[in-house]
Amino acid sequence: MLGTFNESGTPLPSLTTLADEARIALDTVADRASGLWSPSVRLGVTGLSRAGKTVFISALVHNLVHGGRLPLFEAQSSGRIAKAYLEHQPDDAVPRFQYEEHVAALVERRVWPASTRAISELRLTVEYESASAWGRMFSRGRLSIDIVDYPGEWLLDLPLLGKSYETFSREALELAELPARKEASGAWRALAAGIDPDAEADEMLAQRLFDGFRAYLAACKDDSRALSTLPPGRFLMPGDMEGSPALTFAPLMRLRTGRPRPGSMQAMMERRYEAYKTHVVKPFFREHIARLDRQIVLVDAMQAINAGTAAVSDLERALTEILACFRPGRGNLLTDLVARRIDRILIAATKADHIHHESHDRLQAIVRRLADRAIARADFSGATVDVVAMAAVRATREGTARHEGETLPVIIGTPLAGETIDGQTFDGETETAVFPGDLPENPTALLRRNAATPAQGEPTIRFVRFRPPKLERTAEGVSLSLPHIRLDRALQFLLGDQLA
Repeated sequence: MLGTFNESGTPLPSLTTLADEARIALDTVADRASGLWSPSVRLGVTGLSRAGKTVFISALVHNLVHGGRLPLFEAQSSGRIAKAYLEHQPDDAVPRFQYEEHVAALVERRVWPASTRAISELRLTVEYESASAWGRMFSRGRLSIDIVDYPGEWLLDLPLLGKSYETFSREALELAELPARKEASGAWRALAAGIDPDAEADEMLAQRLFDGFRAYLAACKDDSRALSTLPPGRFLMPGDMEGSPALTFAPLMRLRTGRPRPGSMQAMMERRYEAYKTHVVKPFFREHIARLDRQIVLVDAMQAINAGTAAVSDLERALTEILACFRPGRGNLLTDLVARRIDRILIAATKADHIHHESHDRLQAIVRRLADRAIARADFSGATVDVVAMAAVRATREGTARHEGETLPVIIGTPLAGETIDGQTFDGETETAVFPGDLPENPTALLRRNAATPAQGEPTIRFVRFRPPKLERTAEGVSLSLPHIRLDRALQFLLGDQLA
């Protein structure tokens, strides 16, 4: 059964029951049967909001369909991929990832596509020639890649399956009282403090409490704080659950120990909390997470670094909880028939194009440090884990500039409208050269454990956001594929062995 760990590494209660495992096994058997004549791999793509999930999927598909420049993706660079094309996805009840709309936004309008708000799926089929004579003899040379796009915020709900309403309330209050959150949570805490858990259940009061708690979570997510650990995940990304009673609950203070009085506020909140786990969290895990073969987790460390030490520390907490929710490991012919395991997990620090290439390895080291404990757990389970600094779509190019007699490495691009550099606010049309500064060589400088606010005198590192690039054209006027940084390395890790 699936278990997870808290920040100290202590095991938490199992998140699935025997009945859950039986249903997962039946689903796996059905998937395996349908894949006997049509090999497929399910690739999960997740990350917290604005980490670049939509852009990553769009760039992956665009580069494979259009034969992009992918020198480190062996199947492509060696010429073994005959063609790649989109097909109808196998899950009719899951919305389709709107690839065409997203590419049009990137290429034609040069705007970033809308963020992931719910789960979606896309099937990309690759026809290829095996690298070995043996493989060419027995393989059909055809692989379907089912790409499953889902919000990382929803993963943060999975640990709730092992927690009672009382535990959820206590932990939510502890987080809300941290210095980085105290101001944002003030209105909600004041309202919750005045509620008698034994009072009669009141629908309007429950709605006000929920609205206050959701407003606090939204304030934490704002760029100025950029906090990441914000469960329940559906509160800010409700999907089709908006307004349902299963989403209209919030933590309470001064809870009554033992069984709550029937008809009380506590009883109503506890019932709705359990309904949220039963009707929202469990189906999400069983129908999507438990069916994954490979996983990439996108991390926007830049935003957290911009916001300061408290945001970086909170990102570490969120990343640890997200990675603990997967089922890592390597199966065998027998176990694979009834249970899927994620045998490769890639943790990708996105937006590497916002810094000079000299700092890419430093960004990679920072994210590896953020995920240390979770990586150790996955490695122990038999999964292969890697970390990469990348940009699925490269919005800048590099150059040099002279400043006060010194030559500085700069990045050149078009800052988004409203971005500010040295007091100058950009209009979204003007290209400029930016010296982004250097990330620290030692990641610990950004990761003071348990730090709630930046230290006095701590250096501020600021990064600006850029518009998507203008696509280059060949002499014949044909647009090239979307430029990137290390997308080919990500593809080789996630899919290279499947196309060998």
